[in-house]
This record gives sequence, C-alpha cells and structure tokens, in this order.
Amino acid sequence: MYLSIGQSANFIGVSISTLRVWDRINKLKPSFRTVGGHRRYKLSDIHKICGLSPKASKRKHIAYARVSSSDQKEDLTRQKQSLQSYCQRQYPSYELISDLGSGLNYKKRGLRKLIKAILSGEVDKIVLTHKDRLLRFGSEIIFELCSFFHTDIELIHEEEEVSDEMTLAKDVLEIITVFASRMYGKRAHKNKRRNVSE
Repeated sequence: MYLSIGQSANFIGVSISTLRVWDRINKLKPSFRTVGGHRRYKLSDIHKICGLSPKASKRKHIAYARVSSSDQKEDLTRQKQSLQSYCQRQYPSYELISDLGSGLNYKKRGLRKLIKAILSGEVDKIVLTHKDRLLRFGSEIIFELCSFFHTDIELIHEEEEVSDEMTLAKDVLEIITVFASRMYGKRAHKNKRRNVSE
C-alpha cells in the first residue's frame, strides 16, 4: 500500500516540508513518483520510520453505527449491539465508532475519525449494519477510498430490494428533514437573542 506525501506526513506527525528534506538527505525516500511527479511512500517504510513493529502496525477492524437524530437513540443502541455481537464472533479485536447526526452531515466526529483512519492505511475492514449508515449521500466516495486503501466493507444485513421511487422518496424526505431542522434551529437561535436583548 502506498501513501501520498500529505498522508505520510499526517501519519508520521511531521510537515510535508520535512518529508521533502528527508527525501534529499536520504532519511526517507519515496518508493516512486507518479507521472505528475508526486511522491508515493510505501506504508511499511512509514511504519519503520515511526518505529512500529509488524505486530503494532497490524490493520484493524472498525464497526460503525449511526442514526440521524436523538429520538432514534434506541435504534443506535440496537445497531451497536448487533455490530458487537457480530464482530465478537468474527474478529478477535475491533473498534466501535458511533455517530448521532444526519446522513447529510459530513463533519460528524466519528465519521471524520473513520475517514482519517482509512487514509492512514490503518483499517482492514469496516463493518456496517446497512450501507446508508455511513452516509445517506456520498457513501460511494468513501467506498472508493476504501478500495484505493485496500479496506473491505462488510454489511451484516442484506440490503432490501427497494424501488427507485421509494429510494427517491426517502432521499427527498431526508433532505427536507435536514433543512427544516436547520431553518427552525436558526429561527430559535435568532428569537433567543432577540429575547435576551429585550
């Protein structure tokens, strides 16, 4: 597996400029350069420079659960229990990450942690209950990242056959819900400030 200079710098905890210097002084050379001249570093070389043993650098399994809102906390608990039950049987060790937030929110803490782990080459497999638990829209982008970094995706429940019309209806409902929540949230905040100033 190969990482870009930015990913390598982030993994090691140094700046990109430092890696360029290390290249010049032969402390850490890229394995190759792309046609565009961009450096690519071998993950095992990054592990060596960080002092990680093969055992310490073993890639991990991550189970990810998400619900859209606080009134779905029971569903989040069920998802987590289902993932824990499955992962305990299948994998000796795993990490569980959960989020409470819309499938349109790309800034959720757990999702950002998961993406960072994927980009660092740390994740061997992501386990989900259903595909849309990752993101309502754009999950294909993350799946493409996973493919690039050799991270497998495992769904523990079969996806139901849903018509295009039903999928579109769910997507529209999700969008309306998110924007209505934001609109009413802004309005409530504005009214609160008005009441305070009066």
